[in-house]
Amino acid sequence: MTAKTKSSALFLGIDTGGTYTDAVLWSEAGGPSGKVLAKAKALTTRHDLAVGISGAVDAVLEKSATDPAAIKLVSMSTTLATNALVEGQGGRVALVMIGFSEGDLARDGLKAALGTDPVVFCTGGHDVHGNAAKLDLSGLEAALPELGASVSGFAVCAYFATRNPAHELAARDLIREKTGLPVTASHELSAKLGGPRRALTTLLNARLISMIDRLVAATEGFLVARKIAAPLMVVRGDGALVSAAFARQRPIETILSGPAASLVGARHMTGLDNAVVSDIGGTTTDVAVLDGGRPRLDPEGATVGGFRTMVEAVAMRTFGLGGDSEVALEDGALNPKILLGPRRLVPLALAGMMHGEVVAAELERQLRAPNPGRMDGRLAIRTGVPERLAAGLTGAEAKLYEMIGAVPLAVDRLLTSNAQNATLNRLVSRGLVHVAGFTPSDAAHVLGKQANWDAASARLGAELFARKRDGRGQSIAASPEAISERVLTTLTRLSAEVVLETAFTEDGLDGAATVAHALVQRAVDSHPGIARLSVALDRPVIGLGASAPLHYAGLPPLIGNGCVVPEDTDVANALGAVVGQVRVSAEARVSQPKEGLFRVASGETVRDFNDEAAAIAAAETDVRAIAAGRARDAGTDSAEIEIASEFRVSTVEGQRMFIEAHVVAVASGRPRIAV
Repeated sequence: MTAKTKSSALFLGIDTGGTYTDAVLWSEAGGPSGKVLAKAKALTTRHDLAVGISGAVDAVLEKSATDPAAIKLVSMSTTLATNALVEGQGGRVALVMIGFSEGDLARDGLKAALGTDPVVFCTGGHDVHGNAAKLDLSGLEAALPELGASVSGFAVCAYFATRNPAHELAARDLIREKTGLPVTASHELSAKLGGPRRALTTLLNARLISMIDRLVAATEGFLVARKIAAPLMVVRGDGALVSAAFARQRPIETILSGPAASLVGARHMTGLDNAVVSDIGGTTTDVAVLDGGRPRLDPEGATVGGFRTMVEAVAMRTFGLGGDSEVALEDGALNPKILLGPRRLVPLALAGMMHGEVVAAELERQLRAPNPGRMDGRLAIRTGVPERLAAGLTGAEAKLYEMIGAVPLAVDRLLTSNAQNATLNRLVSRGLVHVAGFTPSDAAHVLGKQANWDAASARLGAELFARKRDGRGQSIAASPEAISERVLTTLTRLSAEVVLETAFTEDGLDGAATVAHALVQRAVDSHPGIARLSVALDRPVIGLGASAPLHYAGLPPLIGNGCVVPEDTDVANALGAVVGQVRVSAEARVSQPKEGLFRVASGETVRDFNDEAAAIAAAETDVRAIAAGRARDAGTDSAEIEIASEFRVSTVEGQRMFIEAHVVAVASGRPRIAV
């Protein structure tokens, strides 16, 4: 790349979060860390993510007065795959198990993940050295006409396919020939042993293909409409970039994409190689550790939606704590505590901005009542998702859903019994209804520390919450300002607890949550007790998120170290999406089925050698070539490749005995850009 090209190249980063979609325009010119030229946010439109993306990107283009044709690379992080797995969404797929028995479904949560989706068992598979059993795909072939008309894709997993993928390849080719539908083979996603968990990962990947395909297609369509002729990249769960085409085939690898992008952005903005990164959003706080400039990865594979996958992703702990967390009161206490989360509410300030007169009228009506009501300050509104997603509601759910519309309705008018409250919560959990209520974002509006929505509605909500009664029958706060201060103080305290809990967990300590709570409680208590306790992190915290400057200002004395909040912390994910690198790997195994025979399993080939050194050399050549090819497919033409080998040997009567070798090639480089 010439100096002239580098100075003129612009990069567009996009992140779709739970509340906002962020966009940032970045230039490599402007110092070692480049320069943010413009940034913008738009509300995430969950029913159609492309709407939120266009809102944020159009605002960035307008702010910067940029010619879209000058953008040379577009990169995005997304929570779509993560949310889909958490919420149990995705296409109906057929699982093909080769060499496994029905009893294997009970392992690693595979049966629960499969649900009512069909499964086909075939004889075949291989042993640990790649020797084949007899393959019989006749049952699969007979089932394909019916399956092809009732599923959106297939997942294929064969016994020891990581040592010889031949039977997976045969099944994949047959399915494609007969149905034309997408097929995911397990050896394409992981080289690790553990058939049922590999099958689980493959199943989830197959479910997500159509969903990520729609997101990528919508984004590509938007880019074409804006005349942005640049490659589109996607952030993987380990923080690396891959091409959109690569992500379409392996969407499971985009789980934890957003949090991974935030870690990349955090290091880029601060230059810190060792830190605890805490990213506070509207719904959650994500906490992870940077070590030596790279995020710590989960060695067991990412866990999402209760399923442990084989996907290499950041070791991220997610807590239901954010600016839009539900504010509640501890039940039955004389001096009740403020409770936050884990559920997200629509802030009253946001609801007031969108439906001002209706929200104000309902809250003022409740304030005129002589006594506080249990449902004060709560309103229900439809989320606006397509009607087809409301299929399968019970009679009670359908009746309540019909009463709720596009205009907020006070919950005290809507519900007449506790049973209906449970019904409303089920509608919320299905994503059909939002509940608006008092949140930390509202408290910030009351105190003038946030001003992007309607402060008047926030204040009405704070007044209603302040007059709730404690165990003595007294109002819990004297004013809206007083209760708002308590809420924000509680959010800072809980933020310190989740940071310390993550640190203790990374250190392998049991009872991390209890210890973190006790230490923070002692730090804020004016009477710390007989035993004096203190704690200090060995590295600073990097605070990310639009509200981090507010909520993390009081963090240092609670964690025993500093807290760095970068200038562009509000778009860290979007920035991380655009400054990352492509990073892919390839693996080969060398085993010794019998003395003097060395078998190399690499990619989709298996070869035998009579010499150990020749086998290792062939494995290294293979993984280098495979990694280089994957790097090109993932979006880079300038990959640097590193190879590492790990040997398992034993000593028998003083003689070295070869057991197995594991050869890994890692290719990394900057993504290619438009010329």
